[in-house]
Amino acid sequence: MKTNSEVQIRDPYVVPVPEEGKYYLFGSTDANIWGKGTGFDVYVGTDLEHWEGPFPVFRPGEDFFSEENFWAPEVYPYGGRYYMFATFRRRDNKLLGTAVLAADSLTGPFRLHSDGPVTPVDWPCLDGTLYVDEAGQPWMVFCHEWTQVLDGEICAVRLSADLREAVGEPIVLFRASEAPWVTRLDAKSTDAGDVFVTDGAFLHRAEDGTLVLLWASFHENRYALGFAVSASGRIEGPWVHEPEALFQADGGHGMIFRAFDGQLMLTIHSPNRTPNERPLFLPVVEQGGMLRLVAK
Repeated sequence: MKTNSEVQIRDPYVVPVPEEGKYYLFGSTDANIWGKGTGFDVYVGTDLEHWEGPFPVFRPGEDFFSEENFWAPEVYPYGGRYYMFATFRRRDNKLLGTAVLAADSLTGPFRLHSDGPVTPVDWPCLDGTLYVDEAGQPWMVFCHEWTQVLDGEICAVRLSADLREAVGEPIVLFRASEAPWVTRLDAKSTDAGDVFVTDGAFLHRAEDGTLVLLWASFHENRYALGFAVSASGRIEGPWVHEPEALFQADGGHGMIFRAFDGQLMLTIHSPNRTPNERPLFLPVVEQGGMLRLVAK
C-alpha cells in the first residue's frame, strides 16, 4: 500500500468504478519518462489517498513501434471494452504520436489496437484524449507540439467508430499564445521564435451543458493548468479562454472525475520535475459552466 506522497506518477488519469467502490489510477509511471519505455502500470484504491500496486497493464512486445517516451495513458470504457490513448516516440521517424490500445479489463493486458499512432505521421503530437460528441462521433483532441510549430496547438480529428484510425484532416482549435495566462517558455525560445506550449488536453461537459477544455502550459516559466470553454458547445468551438490559470503552482496535465461522494475532483501531477512528481487531488466546483478550485 502506498500513499500519494509515495506514488511517482505524471499525467494522472482516474477511472472510478462505483460498482466496485474503487478508483483506477493510470499515468506515466516509468521512473524516467524521458528514456527507454517500460510500459504502463495502474494503482487501485478506494479513498484517493492509499493505493495498491503498481500493477502492470501494458508491456511492449519486441515488435512494438516505439521503445522510448511512454506517456500519458488515458483509459475509457467504449463499446464494451476499455481503450487506452497513450503517447509514444516512434522508432521510424523519432516523432511523438498518440496510439490506441485496447483491453477487456481495466487491469489489462492492453494491446495495440490502432496501426501505430493515429496522429499525423509527420507531426510531433502528444496527449491525445477521447471525446464523443452529441451525435456519437468519436474525436481525438491532441497537442501539435511546439517543437515543430513553436506556438503549440490544440487540434481535433474525427476517429473511425472502432477508434482504429483518424477520419479526415485535423482542425486547429486554438494556439497556446491565444490564452491570456500563457507566457513564453524562456528555456526553449530561440532566434527562430518564441515557444508557447500546449500539453495535456481533456474535455469535460459541465452539468449546465458547457463544454470545457482543460490544458496545461507555462506561466512565468512554471507549469500551470488553465481551461477554455466552447462558445458553441461543440468541439469545433470557437474557444474562449479563462484569463487566469486554474492552477499555477508548478502542476498540471489534469483531468476531472466525480468521486463516490459526489464531489467533482481535479487530479494533476505536481511538481513538474522528475522524479518528484506526485498525484494531487483537488475538489472543484462548477460556477456557470466555469471551474473553480474549492478553497481549503
